[in-house]
Amino acid sequence: MSSQTHWRAYGLLVFTTWCWGLNTIFSRMAVGEISPMQLVMFRWLGVIALVLLFARQYLIQDWPVLRKHLLFMSVMGTIGFTLFNYLFYLAGYYTSALNIGILQGSLPIFVLLVSFLIFRQRITAVQGVGVVITLLGVLIIAAGGNLLELQKLSLNRGDLYILLACFLYAMYSIGLSRRPKVRALSLFTVMSIAAWIVSLPLLAIEIAQQGWQNPTPKGWIIALVVTILPSLVAQIFFIQSVALIGPGRAGVFMNLIPVFAAIMAVMFLQETFEQHHAFSLVLVLGGIALSELGRPREGQLAQSGN
Repeated sequence: MSSQTHWRAYGLLVFTTWCWGLNTIFSRMAVGEISPMQLVMFRWLGVIALVLLFARQYLIQDWPVLRKHLLFMSVMGTIGFTLFNYLFYLAGYYTSALNIGILQGSLPIFVLLVSFLIFRQRITAVQGVGVVITLLGVLIIAAGGNLLELQKLSLNRGDLYILLACFLYAMYSIGLSRRPKVRALSLFTVMSIAAWIVSLPLLAIEIAQQGWQNPTPKGWIIALVVTILPSLVAQIFFIQSVALIGPGRAGVFMNLIPVFAAIMAVMFLQETFEQHHAFSLVLVLGGIALSELGRPREGQLAQSGN
């Protein structure tokens, strides 16, 4: 694999994590403007409407392969697009933002461990150290620079929801490496349709419990931006990145999400940028670099059976 391919994947992943960090800001801004499941349902409905404008030709061309993997793609869309977001929003009702921020950092660990357990993908010692360093950066962000605050954490139902969500997204990330050989846009379109279909009964449950909330004009704007950036652009870029460098290496970049979210909180929510934010950013970027330097080489990967 050429260095140009590596750098292309890195660029795609950085932009992807920026989009998902931005999604965190929009999720906070959406409170009282549009309900969680409305946001999930409308974003995937919007994605479907957009991609079908220019993906129909690709879908027709790829259909002979796509129809053989409809179950696989439906499961992937359900796990990675609908259930992850549903559990993420549901956790907010039961646990603190501090807990959510910390536990989201477990995603790369889930990816590496599940890759090892299922596909026997080798994890080097240097990669392990890199993941630990990035997680330390995430902990500093989540604890507001005071690691003593971590002593006050307790596991509750919301924490379990976040851990389950991270596990599901790790499975989705790993599953992408086994995706059918079709265009990323075709694959994404089918998974998006599955995600939207599954979101409908979940929205019905929300309405039955809380009633229907009419989105405000601001809520509609948030849904539109979330549809274009975190849902459409970021997901396609992530699929392409996993195809280029694999789920384990791509998963490490997910630790950039809380860092970007913190930076944008300063820009859009007028929060104060403090020393621990800068220190965390250095740790996360350093940990990612270390994990990349310590990745198994092509020959080592072949020996590990991947």
